[in-house]
Amino acid sequence: MARIGLRALVSGRVQGVYYRQSTALQAERLALVGWVRNLADGRVEAWVEGEEAAVRELTEWLWRGPEYARVEKVELEEVALQGFAAFRVRR
Repeated sequence: MARIGLRALVSGRVQGVYYRQSTALQAERLALVGWVRNLADGRVEAWVEGEEAAVRELTEWLWRGPEYARVEKVELEEVALQGFAAFRVRR
């Protein structure tokens, strides 16, 4: 299966609702690598790499997020693989 990289920008009520940690847990469950972080403008940014089907599954989850998140928009951009070893929450 093909490996792909994807950058996501998630807008809405996504900071302060356990969104980053939940994203990391989902990514680890799907054997994905990369990172997730809060942005100063209130969005969450994620960089995800892995098997295409798993990446697509995570992007569907990004639209839902954890229980208290209210996702309004998810912008996706395919990116070149960087070869991360794990998935991290960036501060």
